[in-house]
Amino acid sequence: MPTTDPGDLSPTLRLAFDLLARPSVTPDDLGCQALMIERLEALGFHVERLPFGDVENFWATRGHHGPLLAFAGHTDVVPSGPHTRWDFPPFAPCIDDEGMLRGRGAADMKGSLAAMVTAVERFLAVHPDHHGRLGFLITSDEEGPAVDGTRAVVEQLRERHERLDYCIVGEPSSTARLGDVIKNGRRGSLGGVLHIRGIQGHVAYPHLARNPIHQALPALDALAREHWDGGNAFFPATSFQVSNVRAGTGATNVIPGEVEVVFNFRFSTEVTDEELRSRTEAILDAHGLDYELDWTLNGEPFLTAEGELVEAALRGVEEVTGHTPELSTSGGTSDGRFIATLGSQVVELGPLNATIHQVNERVPAADLDTLSRVYEAIMTHLFIDGARP
Repeated sequence: MPTTDPGDLSPTLRLAFDLLARPSVTPDDLGCQALMIERLEALGFHVERLPFGDVENFWATRGHHGPLLAFAGHTDVVPSGPHTRWDFPPFAPCIDDEGMLRGRGAADMKGSLAAMVTAVERFLAVHPDHHGRLGFLITSDEEGPAVDGTRAVVEQLRERHERLDYCIVGEPSSTARLGDVIKNGRRGSLGGVLHIRGIQGHVAYPHLARNPIHQALPALDALAREHWDGGNAFFPATSFQVSNVRAGTGATNVIPGEVEVVFNFRFSTEVTDEELRSRTEAILDAHGLDYELDWTLNGEPFLTAEGELVEAALRGVEEVTGHTPELSTSGGTSDGRFIATLGSQVVELGPLNATIHQVNERVPAADLDTLSRVYEAIMTHLFIDGARP
């Protein structure tokens, strides 16, 4: 029978159950952060609640000297979809007969949050006067617009000239087994909405109209064929992808007067967003289009190629799991893109990502206890082993 009573479970799984039971669909937090804050204040953390708009955030720190390691994550989750499609209710966490912790947010990323808190609790029980400082940067706006969450908190920290040396983001980075992948960077994301104007008319009289779809196709083909860069040792080549094309009145006998094209670049550190903008506009200009183009920079690429945090993360995973992880920059964006602008070393390390955003989201329950031990090992390497003369 599935386990629904967390009473006999580990501290990490009990906290995960408490968090998963709250339907904190973005941007709602529904008390998840209060659960974490209560635990952190009991450990001597100074906690600042930093709400912006409808978004709940908090920044917690402990210690006054030495480098700062922050754990970062989000309490918001994506909508569950129809509950009838779930084998178990999405906000009634349980551990099934196969040992899988089920519930919306189990992987992305309430499981990581629970592992972070319990790792810090164990670490401080053994090393209450450790070298360095610890922090938590938690938001309820990662799955949404990501404007009033980590981005806004980072800007406040920047204005206060607060230093954040190391950051572990609890995004679900693992693929086949826990800790097999550590994300040490992410590609940048640059979006564009292109409006190409033509002249509306009757399809039987094309000489009296100008079809913007016909005009757009050669330009879009040129953009799709363009070699933007070759990538590098850490990043694949920059990718241009059209995600939506909208045109027409709905009638079959009308040439549209405008076409809208939505596209996105996922780009490496070999090219800047300014270069992508100028090269795109040069291609559009070369095709003689009458257009308007609105750009949105969703995030710059970031990379922690080496350093104390990467070394500690690799060693921590190896010691706890017995396996050597792979460093990767694949996947979409994360809040690490905002934190990296502070000059921080940033890695993402969390549970399996196979079911994130899906119906029946789940992770092996035992993995969360393992993840908590990995986080503890990383702190030990940074603040105990690394602090020894």
